[in-house]
Amino acid sequence: MLNRKLAQKSASGQRSDFSEGKVSGIILRLGLPLMLAELVHVLYSIVDRIYIGHMPSGGTDALTGLSVCFPLITLIGAFANLCSTGGATLCTIARGENDLKKAERITASAFTLLLLLGVFLTALLYVSAPVTLKWLGGEGETLKAALSYFRIYVLGTVPVLISLGMNPFINAQGFAHVGMTTVLIGAVLNTALDPLFIYAFGMGLGGAALATVLSQSVSAVWVVCFLRGKKTPVRLTALCLDRTVVGGMLKLGATGFTFRVTNSITQAAVNIVLKSWGGAMSALYIGAMGLINSLREITGLPTNGLTAAGQSVMSFNYGAKQGGRVSQSIRFVLLTTLAVNTLIWALIMAVPGLLFSPFSSDKALISLTAKCARVYFALFPFMSLQLTGQSTFVALNYPKHALFFSMLRKIVLVLPLTLLLPGLGLRVMGVFWAEVVSQLVGATACFVTMYFVIWKKLKAEE
Repeated sequence: MLNRKLAQKSASGQRSDFSEGKVSGIILRLGLPLMLAELVHVLYSIVDRIYIGHMPSGGTDALTGLSVCFPLITLIGAFANLCSTGGATLCTIARGENDLKKAERITASAFTLLLLLGVFLTALLYVSAPVTLKWLGGEGETLKAALSYFRIYVLGTVPVLISLGMNPFINAQGFAHVGMTTVLIGAVLNTALDPLFIYAFGMGLGGAALATVLSQSVSAVWVVCFLRGKKTPVRLTALCLDRTVVGGMLKLGATGFTFRVTNSITQAAVNIVLKSWGGAMSALYIGAMGLINSLREITGLPTNGLTAAGQSVMSFNYGAKQGGRVSQSIRFVLLTTLAVNTLIWALIMAVPGLLFSPFSSDKALISLTAKCARVYFALFPFMSLQLTGQSTFVALNYPKHALFFSMLRKIVLVLPLTLLLPGLGLRVMGVFWAEVVSQLVGATACFVTMYFVIWKKLKAEE
């Protein structure tokens, strides 16, 4: 045990100790590389969409087909969150308590579970893809395009889960630059392989999927090699499913999982409603929502990095019984994410067409997307309240609260509103107004609850 404690005071251990130094400085040190990592990760899908949208023929159909795949791609990511959200948080709390053996059991259990889930999902989604994609809004050429992409993408489910699910275990130990390298490797490969497979080999949408799978596979190998190396305080040493940690990991991980699953369900409902209410322009509306989702991924990059870093600092200090530092972390995350989201909102309101033009040369699609985006992002700054509240619940191991507010915004608010508002006079634009209402009500409720349940008590310790 003494050797373990001394190990934490080594060079790498100093980097992963968040109980000393200025809280804002630690969050920025971790957060800036995480922001870049998020940016690089989003490039996987953004680069695909840019190349696909500018294909010599069928670019708009291909983009719509890709939009049809979004709910299933999001679902795969949800299972990565199931293991990483709870696993990385509990691992960090265990490090704060100086229990590195428990931290290693959590890491090994998360990795093993990701492998098992990956094999299961690959078989299930590959077989069910034709029926599922048709139900999600694919028809004719868009269904053909969706199948050509997803049938290849799903074969890379295992490396996708390993890359997405285990990289947070690297970041949570203070190696944010290594975590950034994980996604940088994949993104560089993806950017290089996309034009080769899509254009040179004439594979079209299937080529984009193959480029993504190969890139994620290399990233997954990098993650495993680093976690098994000697530099990490908490190493991946074996395969196991420890019942003493799996239950707690899944219980807390249900938050990130539910958030992704509800996103998947909502995306599916949105595609179905747009197909129903869009009439002759239904394919164009589905394509517009796909571009809005692309921009939403980009706009979430800075705040995702900040909240992930803040969450790690909160968890460590919570385990170390440093309530005042937890409170400082919450305040810093709130103020920085609010400032960033307000700037992003102003940009979207001012020049939406300019932001969407790189994705497609179809002027009708860009014009429609700009109109819908001004509604969809109308109250975007409120998402800072959701992010701060949600990340605090997860970081301090409040699984019930985290799960409830994860479901509230998407399942209780967005989903019913998506189905109801079009029939209440808003027609197809009701789909986009549903997001506005959920941002106002859901985000406010999450933050206010977090304040009275957690933050008010912690502020007394500062």
